[in-house]
Amino acid sequence: MPFYTKAVSNSVRRSIFFCLSAMEETVELPSRLAILPFWNKVLLPGAVIRICCTSPSSVKLVEHELWQKEKKGLIGVLPVKDSEGAAVGSLLSSGIGSDSWEQGRKGEPNATGGFHKQDAKKPRELTHWHSRGVAARALHLSREVEKPSGRVTYVVVLEGLSRFNVQELSARGKYYVANINGLDLSSAGQSEVIIPCKLTNRCSLLEQAEQDPDFISLSRQFKATAMELISLLEQKQKLEGKKRFLLDTIPVYRLADILVASFEISFEEQLSMLDSVNLKVRLSKAIELVDQHIQSIRVAEKITQKVEGQLSKSQREFLLKQQMRAIKEELGDNDDCEDDVAAVERKMQNAGMPPNIWKLAQRELRRLKKMQPQQPGYNSSCVYLELLADLPWRKVSEEPELDLKAAKVSLDRDHYGLLKVKQRIIEYLAVRKLKPDAQGPVLCFVGPPGVGKTSLASSIASALSKKFIRISLGGVKDEADIRGHRRTYIGSMPGRLIDGLKWYCSHGSKNGMDTNDTYLKHFIACQLLPSSATRVLLLQCCRFAISSSAKRVAVRNPVMLLDEIDKTGSDVRGDPASALLEVLDPEQNKTFNDHYLNVPFDLSKVTFVATANRVQPIPPPLLDRMEVIELLGYTPEEKLKIALKHLIPRVLEQHGLSSQFLQIPEGIVKLIIQRYTREAGVRNLERNLAALARAAAVKVAEKDFMVHLGKDNHPKTSLMNTRLVDTAEVEMEVIPLSVDSQGISNSFSSASVMIIDEAMLEKVLGPPRFDEKETADRVATPGIVVGLVWTTFGGDIQFIEATTMVGKGDLHLTGQLGDVIKESAHIALTWVRARAADLNLSTAGDHIGLLEKQDIHIHFPAGAVPKDGPSAGITLVTALVSLFSQRKVRADTAMTGEMTLKGLVLPVGGIKDKVLAANRYGIKRVILPERNSKDLAEVPSAILAGMEVLLAFI
Repeated sequence: MPFYTKAVSNSVRRSIFFCLSAMEETVELPSRLAILPFWNKVLLPGAVIRICCTSPSSVKLVEHELWQKEKKGLIGVLPVKDSEGAAVGSLLSSGIGSDSWEQGRKGEPNATGGFHKQDAKKPRELTHWHSRGVAARALHLSREVEKPSGRVTYVVVLEGLSRFNVQELSARGKYYVANINGLDLSSAGQSEVIIPCKLTNRCSLLEQAEQDPDFISLSRQFKATAMELISLLEQKQKLEGKKRFLLDTIPVYRLADILVASFEISFEEQLSMLDSVNLKVRLSKAIELVDQHIQSIRVAEKITQKVEGQLSKSQREFLLKQQMRAIKEELGDNDDCEDDVAAVERKMQNAGMPPNIWKLAQRELRRLKKMQPQQPGYNSSCVYLELLADLPWRKVSEEPELDLKAAKVSLDRDHYGLLKVKQRIIEYLAVRKLKPDAQGPVLCFVGPPGVGKTSLASSIASALSKKFIRISLGGVKDEADIRGHRRTYIGSMPGRLIDGLKWYCSHGSKNGMDTNDTYLKHFIACQLLPSSATRVLLLQCCRFAISSSAKRVAVRNPVMLLDEIDKTGSDVRGDPASALLEVLDPEQNKTFNDHYLNVPFDLSKVTFVATANRVQPIPPPLLDRMEVIELLGYTPEEKLKIALKHLIPRVLEQHGLSSQFLQIPEGIVKLIIQRYTREAGVRNLERNLAALARAAAVKVAEKDFMVHLGKDNHPKTSLMNTRLVDTAEVEMEVIPLSVDSQGISNSFSSASVMIIDEAMLEKVLGPPRFDEKETADRVATPGIVVGLVWTTFGGDIQFIEATTMVGKGDLHLTGQLGDVIKESAHIALTWVRARAADLNLSTAGDHIGLLEKQDIHIHFPAGAVPKDGPSAGITLVTALVSLFSQRKVRADTAMTGEMTLKGLVLPVGGIKDKVLAANRYGIKRVILPERNSKDLAEVPSAILAGMEVLLAFI
């Protein structure tokens, strides 16, 4: 960028006030001046300002009026009041015995900021322009040309000369010009005199003003005030009398403008000073403003002295503490308590606490410093302050813009099926993308174990680019687990929510080694074991321990999973579910109050996700704060896809194997699903695959082949094949830390691939746990029916057996049944007896013959499992009718539905789970309530295609 400079005056660095005094006698103002507007700022006579001209209007003005005319160039600076509040910035500066400088705002403002924004042909209303201004000349000019645009800018150092009055304002091209009259001085009579700019008239008026007694008195008072100000400045800035000399060299009417321009005052006060043409008014105004500035300087000095005194006190305390530490070292009573307190204090200073929390923490810290380490409350106070310092009061995770396509790909990659659940998650993410601060609903995934509830919550955190933390609520019965214990109790702790949010680092042991160092020692020791197979297993364990040693998030906007929210209890210690009401309510969790913390903490930035196996145990008020999303069980086809795509690769990696050592064909996976697992999820399927992987790992490890390291590692041959040195005691093979378990596993190059067949499957997993002929074998006599039930593990089948015996007509029920299912049995028996004739079970009117001299016993097998619910109604009716009619029920038929006393079949829940359970057990025909026909839309079409569905109404 080319840079050109013109020195308009001989030396800018000489005393500016001598220049002002001399030029006042030689410069005559023309009748017409180009006008440079100053927005919300005033240039007073004697002041010096540095401006940057970038707008077309200001560049054109400087080019024509200053750059081309050089020393003869004069312009007028006119204050402009911005009624809309737009200001140029603090551009006005006055140099006293030094160079002028620019005090600009961010963005390099210029003197015409706002002036060039208006149309040059239509100036602003005259009410916005001040009627008086100051003539100015350029002390220094520099021109810059930007490349390649060729844009020209000017940097101008202006010197204020004298006041003038605007008669008429008009446009000349891109800038303005004004017809002006010079304003001269008066000490008595009128407040101002407008005369032609003649030096003789000015001299005569000055002589008259100097003979006025009031003016003489004000001059003395002003000089005394100015002397006081200069003395303060010399004291503060340590100057050697340079400014004091100005009082005797500069006329008092010029000194008033110069002193006022040297410090910050309001725009209105600047205009008032500019309008003070009368010398007595100007001096009075200057005395008032200078006195205000003196008072502000003295107040600032008092504050500075107070702060310095506090610093001196802190330094004195520091020296005393150092001396106390040295004395303790001599006495052998040295400890690190002071270091601990200092470390806590440093952490507190970097924690970014809100002011009210910081005030409380400071009070607790002062109390801690006064305590001895042996006092009972010392440790509790220290732990409390560490908690305050570790909490993320302001730290948040950066949230990049959400990519819905990438989120869909991630969900499809990590989860198979679950189309409706994935769609709801994508909708949730779409709302967060459009409105990041939206208070979305708390998603609650409800479904049997092993269907992917926890992994879905982790996928949400991954899609939001947030940290993830899981808090298990299963078996929690104490409200303090949510809200924390009060600090008055021994062994008090914060609640699980606050504890999960805090910054966590492993606390070191007494010898200085932290948890990771301990694991690293074991990690290195594992590599010294003689058996490479044993190393494979132990290295995996050490790596897992190191990776899981720190699990805190340390940010205030993580994704927090409240796992097993349906398994909270309540007792005399409180109700955790009620405490969760405040946590999950967006209107209340902004000021969540943990009893241990005892100060409000904002949980509104946390994204809560919950999981549950059942909805029924969740209290209705808590359930109302969540949006329930049901995850039903997987079909056999879905389990097969999940096993091939996700489970088998993960199992092989967890056991240090690869497809070069173990292969599980698709047909074997189908056999495992059919014969060994009949669950809704895939957890037992993964366990069975892991059993096969362990069997393969044993066979591979028994061969104990040498490890051949890669070319990037130093040892390429085993030390087993080398001779021991004379001083060696144990022969060993060192494996570098860079070699992972997968590389170690691949090094068993001589191992043959193990392909699992049916014989190997039964050898490892044992005989099949489920038989396809079980249903047909059990439903072989009248009175036995297959029912469909729903459990916390998904859908299942339930056999119901009914028989008669000699008795008195009583009904016996066994199988650990609840009251509801017992009532269903009585209703079924009553309905069968009432319709006995219609069903050809007895003659017309003989309702008692069915139970004459005989009792009825109904049993639900698996007696150790509690059973309850109304959905066994039509199953009980069918069992009784089969018993009395001595007709067997088809073995491929299962049913569910509630029965009323009048014979109506009412709808029940869990239809999809029940139909999937029937499919797993090989049942081809199901009977459902007619009102549940709408629920069949959730059942995969492939399942319905191979199954006959009968709808029952009465």
